[in-house]
Amino acid sequence: MTRRYWNISLEEMMEAGVHFGHGTRKWNPRMAPYISAKRKGIHITNLTRTARFLSEACDLVFDAASRGKHFLIVGTKDKAADSVASAAIRARCHYVNKKWLGGMSTNWSTTETRLHKFRDLRVRAEMGQLSRLPKRDAAILKRQLSHFQTYLGGIKYMTGLPDIVIIIDQQEEYTALRECVTLGIPTICLIDTNCDPDLADIPIPANDDAIASIRLILNKLVSAICQGRSSYSYIRSR
Repeated sequence: MTRRYWNISLEEMMEAGVHFGHGTRKWNPRMAPYISAKRKGIHITNLTRTARFLSEACDLVFDAASRGKHFLIVGTKDKAADSVASAAIRARCHYVNKKWLGGMSTNWSTTETRLHKFRDLRVRAEMGQLSRLPKRDAAILKRQLSHFQTYLGGIKYMTGLPDIVIIIDQQEEYTALRECVTLGIPTICLIDTNCDPDLADIPIPANDDAIASIRLILNKLVSAICQGRSSYSYIRSR
């Protein structure tokens, strides 16, 4: 895999607060190699290592995107949800930003059945069929459609398991991470000082609570994916 330059600036990361970790009492000892200092009871992440792993992750997603691979971005906590959706839409990735439904990947056949029902309901709604049903039946189907849109809206075009999963906040998305590990799906995880870096294929040590930090990491990854997709489109058109 060729290494590329991704314009990852330590100054930019400091401005976004990427280096701020959790309190020193709330940490995972396995994060020790990624921590550079303690300040006022807070661990400070080593941004040099963050830059190194972020660059490695960008190389990976660029290479995967240039070969037409599919990505899933997962981040369901309030501070991450909007950034996850906008980043995924920009890079034409699938995403989950409300709630990870247990078995979403390990029980793919059930998820696929739900997606088929979701697509069928969308088509019926677009054709105006729901408005021609009795009010009670229409209300039930509209509630189902709203539920599907909330929890499956970001993966409505998925036709199979993703090739790479990007996870924002390992602790919050532990179920999703374990499912990826079970299935052998490579993961890129944004990990704060209370996380376990050994669970991710590529851990990116960074503040997973600050919106600016989350957005910066996602923007770098998404930029690499977009460049990879452009390369893939160019190769296919030749």
